[in-house]
Amino acid sequence: MTHSIKTQGHGEQSRTMIKNKKKNGYALLELIFYISLFVILSTVVINAMFTMAKSFKETALQAEWMQGGTIMERISREIRQAYDINSISPSDLKLNTKDIYGSNKIVEFLLSSSNVQLLENNIFIGNLNTPKIVVTGITFTQITTAKGKAVKIILTIKSANDTLGRTQDFYDTIVLRGDY
Repeated sequence: MTHSIKTQGHGEQSRTMIKNKKKNGYALLELIFYISLFVILSTVVINAMFTMAKSFKETALQAEWMQGGTIMERISREIRQAYDINSISPSDLKLNTKDIYGSNKIVEFLLSSSNVQLLENNIFIGNLNTPKIVVTGITFTQITTAKGKAVKIILTIKSANDTLGRTQDFYDTIVLRGDY
């Protein structure tokens, strides 16, 4: 009887070992599955983060390029308020205008290095562009007709933060107020 008890215990132990081996096999498969799932989800999250960073950078560049419109608006406003052109060259425009008190003044826009400078009565007021914006070119062209004068402007800028070196062009033709 003792012998049969040992056999039964040994048989039970064998069944337990087989069950443990099956459990270990399933645990290994589960582990491989979870690692694979983690890798896939991590890849998706990392790709989403790279896409968001790239989109943010493009949005920031677009905002910087919008500054070109602000530069053009300032120059256009001064040209409209001017009553005559004092002197004009491709990168320098001097306008005869009046201040808020009616006194004559000269407003000048000058491309110096990579900045559009604003001068009033030969006194430097400041740059129209920020350091993040590089002005690669500005061209002033006088247009004279029987009815008056106008100035054609071509402005080309690029962002200092753009690794691709893309440029943005702005065009406008403005008629002097006094000659309108």
